[in-house]
Amino acid sequence: MNLPTIKQLRYFVALESHQHFGKAAQSCFVSQSAFSVAIRELESLLGSQLVDRTNKNVTITRVGKEIAAHAKRCLRDVEYLTSIARSNDEPLSSKLILGAIPTIAPFILPKLVPKSRDSYPDLQLYLNEDTTLNLYKQLMDGDLDLLIIALPYKLAGVEVMTLFKDDFLLACRKDTKLIDPKNYDHDNVPTESIILLEDGHCLRDHALSACNIRNQDSVNRFAASSLLTLVEMVDSDLGITYLTEMTTHSSLLKHTGITTWPLGSKQSHREIGLVWRKNSAQTEEFKLLGEFIKHHFKPSAS
Repeated sequence: MNLPTIKQLRYFVALESHQHFGKAAQSCFVSQSAFSVAIRELESLLGSQLVDRTNKNVTITRVGKEIAAHAKRCLRDVEYLTSIARSNDEPLSSKLILGAIPTIAPFILPKLVPKSRDSYPDLQLYLNEDTTLNLYKQLMDGDLDLLIIALPYKLAGVEVMTLFKDDFLLACRKDTKLIDPKNYDHDNVPTESIILLEDGHCLRDHALSACNIRNQDSVNRFAASSLLTLVEMVDSDLGITYLTEMTTHSSLLKHTGITTWPLGSKQSHREIGLVWRKNSAQTEEFKLLGEFIKHHFKPSAS
């Protein structure tokens, strides 16, 4: 049985990325004619058209997109096998591409990189920040190796390792006129006084659920696009919000008049989890990295 070569897969992944034969060939350091021949040979070998060609445009077919996603994973596994041979089976000694959401990345990654470098000096850790949905797509397409996200979040075809709980806290100006934080009651919050992140940020959904916000009238119709914007609005006493313990151990609230208060409920938290593709060849390595993060990066850890 004839199988695609690594070169053919690498060329096709480049074509899917660049959507242009000339640019893809250039990125692979090969002539466009040789590149085109390799793609046609791959299509012939697989017995399926992967690319629709016109004079000006390249369109990857539906089957081609699926092949490209699997090809990326195959290439990553081959890279991993090579790195194992070169590193004498030392764990966490190869390249890893890690995705993290914006409400986690700024609070874990600046500490994770130097600490992991001390413990695993040969680990090449590349970082990508995006929303959960976009990161998940990149993971399943083979562009990322693993993710750090907030749970619960419904995902298919992955393995999940829970790292730690991240408690929600009430956040408001110390002298706020909106509520009495010492006697906070989520059922008696003034109309449109709660400001959250906009749709697309899972922190919004987690806050609504974990903080037991049942009255939607209490949520402001204006939503912040980032944590920095959210903090600025709360610091101006335009509303109250819910931040997690992880954020309060950072410099996010430094030089503001914002204070935080415990919510007093064991359910008012989100879980931080490590996620990778099911049956990945690097599962044991990912679990080792997960244990490393659990040991060093609980919110209360210094």
